[in-house]
Amino acid sequence: MDMATAAIPAQHGSSAAAGTRVQRLFRPKIDPYWLAGALFVAYATLSVCRFRRMATMSWDLGIFEQAIKSYAHFQAPVADLKGPGTNILGDHFSPITALVAPFYRVFPSPVTLLVVQAALFALSVVPVTRVGAHFLGRGRGLAVGVAYGLSWGVQRAIEFDFHEIAFAMPMLAFSLEAVLRKRWKTAMWWALPLILVKEDMGATVAAIGVVVLLRTRREDPRTASYAIWLIGFGLAFAAIAFGVLIPAFNNSGGYDYWNKLGGSGAPVAGTIPPDTALRTLLWILLPTSGLLALRSPLLIAALPTIGWRFISHDDHYWGLDWHYSAVLMPVVFLALVDAVNESRDSPRGWLRSYASQLPAAAAAAALALSTTLPLADLTHTATYRPGAHVKAVEKLLRQIPDGASVEANVGPISRLVNRCTVYWIGGAKNVVPDYIAIDNGDGWVPDPVEYAHQLHPSAAYTEIANSEGYVILRRG
Repeated sequence: MDMATAAIPAQHGSSAAAGTRVQRLFRPKIDPYWLAGALFVAYATLSVCRFRRMATMSWDLGIFEQAIKSYAHFQAPVADLKGPGTNILGDHFSPITALVAPFYRVFPSPVTLLVVQAALFALSVVPVTRVGAHFLGRGRGLAVGVAYGLSWGVQRAIEFDFHEIAFAMPMLAFSLEAVLRKRWKTAMWWALPLILVKEDMGATVAAIGVVVLLRTRREDPRTASYAIWLIGFGLAFAAIAFGVLIPAFNNSGGYDYWNKLGGSGAPVAGTIPPDTALRTLLWILLPTSGLLALRSPLLIAALPTIGWRFISHDDHYWGLDWHYSAVLMPVVFLALVDAVNESRDSPRGWLRSYASQLPAAAAAAALALSTTLPLADLTHTATYRPGAHVKAVEKLLRQIPDGASVEANVGPISRLVNRCTVYWIGGAKNVVPDYIAIDNGDGWVPDPVEYAHQLHPSAAYTEIANSEGYVILRRG
């Protein structure tokens, strides 16, 4: 036998081994993980590119970075942007953000926060896709995962920089996955850490307890008793967070957001227009689940978030922008899985047929809507190019030395917080900063030097840079 003939079996063996590896890579059990990985890349790319283009939407990224920067240096989580020396735990009780501190210590940049958030959002895709495949089959499970990962609520949150609710996403998803699989203790253990995400999450913990109670009260009295305990714990912790913990860290000794619910310092009914409420509810339920999620008790877990948003008189809470709807997405999509699964046994043929088509329909809706949502930016070449304007502004801001104190508005904040002490423009109170940096592209400050004098009558500021719509003033 010559060498060429001998090589043939080896080549076949090599091809077979490669084929086996490919098959293993695309096994059904791997689906949730490659989907989550792909979405992580998309989320992180969008967030980082937005940061590079200085497309930050609010001061929130700077506030969270200041708090996490403090944690990283083993200090109280002070966010000077909320006011000099303000402890962020007196604003919102979100100690879970301290988990980002070790990463920030190594990589001291707002990009660290954005990448962590992308990872947390992507992680939440795993249980949603996995349980969807478990109950509905591989194809429908993937469809549910795609629909969830591309849902408008998730995309809006990714667009709006960083928020603590990123931690709630995987917790809610893993908890409700366990509910569907009747792993009651696992569901409750995943729910408990939600109290560390934000003060209102205690009510969501209680709502998950209600879901477990409804599903176990007849068949498993012992688990039902644990669920009752979880309900009480969630409500009690929420009350303690609102009434004790936040006021203890707050400079005024109260909870600043009561005035978002009522103007008299106590929560009262809001003034959301009925058509706005209906529009928001339809967006939450229609493109995501075709309203079928209403058939699942899992939707109870969404009620606390919907409730506090709708009793507020702040119209920012009512709408579809920003991050407020993100925590509703894992609830709605897991409720969809539950409702589709339960509808299989319905005596109504139309319902069985409708339910069986919904996972694919939800995925199609998410893909169609994505053409007008933030992830669509990934298809534009301009997304990946900061541009000459951004480079010029960054060069301008480098005139402010490390360690300086700066009063700034949204534009400069994200480039300064990691190396300077930054205050919100007009919010430095009795502190007289070394520099004032303003994004004045729309001319909202006609005379920057005079404006600086109004803010700090006892100090004299000199304009040292005015270019690209940005103005920098130096004290003295």
